[in-house]
Amino acid sequence: MASGQAESVEGVWEAAPSRVVAVREEVHVWRASCRLQANEVKALRGLLSEDEAARADRFHFARDRDDFTAARGVLRVILGRYTGREPAGLRFIYSPFGKPSLDGGEGGGALRFNLSHSGGVALYAVTLGREVGIDVEQVREEMDCVGVADRFFSANEVEVLHSLAREAQTRAFFECWARKEAYIKARGEGLSMPLDSFDVSLAPGEPAALLRTREEAGEASRWTLRELSAGQGYAAAVAVEGGGWRLRCWQWEADRHHASASKAD
Repeated sequence: MASGQAESVEGVWEAAPSRVVAVREEVHVWRASCRLQANEVKALRGLLSEDEAARADRFHFARDRDDFTAARGVLRVILGRYTGREPAGLRFIYSPFGKPSLDGGEGGGALRFNLSHSGGVALYAVTLGREVGIDVEQVREEMDCVGVADRFFSANEVEVLHSLAREAQTRAFFECWARKEAYIKARGEGLSMPLDSFDVSLAPGEPAALLRTREEAGEASRWTLRELSAGQGYAAAVAVEGGGWRLRCWQWEADRHHASASKAD
């Protein structure tokens, strides 16, 4: 591994640098825990816009509210470090399918980012001038994975999943799901894009890849998928437009950034 390059090998994530700059040749992935102390969640809530706070309040369970609050608050802190702006002052705009981006006047320029959280873990992808999507899924052993795949995945993916030993199917399903969601989020098309309209790799040991789409020729070659090691019991992937980039992975720590978050409390 090159000096300073923080790859997500065997779940090891590097401490975030004190200064960070987005460049086209790199994709930065940040990992954070949403399970924070009450005072930390309160401080992060103080960074949210009115509409974000309202979205948080619509969750029935306190843990879900806190997870959403933490995930969105940390996003603001991270983006504040790239833009040099106060996290609470950042303004988002949304695509027709809900993908967020920074308002043109917020200093983001060509900054692209995406976030995902599941089971108390949040992942963030940030890059420059490339569309990007990220997804993390908590692996749930009790889920009827084969039944869900039969309904929603492509015929090729279903065939591969059925060919695996039963003990390998659950992990393969969630790896597939994370890769598909990352690609859909990178495209910014949300639920309008059918899950069976493209194929991703899912066999154990097979590198993450967008294999083919049933759209325009060459679409699959426009994207690069990478598996991420989000932690034991999670599947995760990032989808990035184009190639020729390196992955850098950092761990966000609440205590390190607490002072920044507290400014808006």
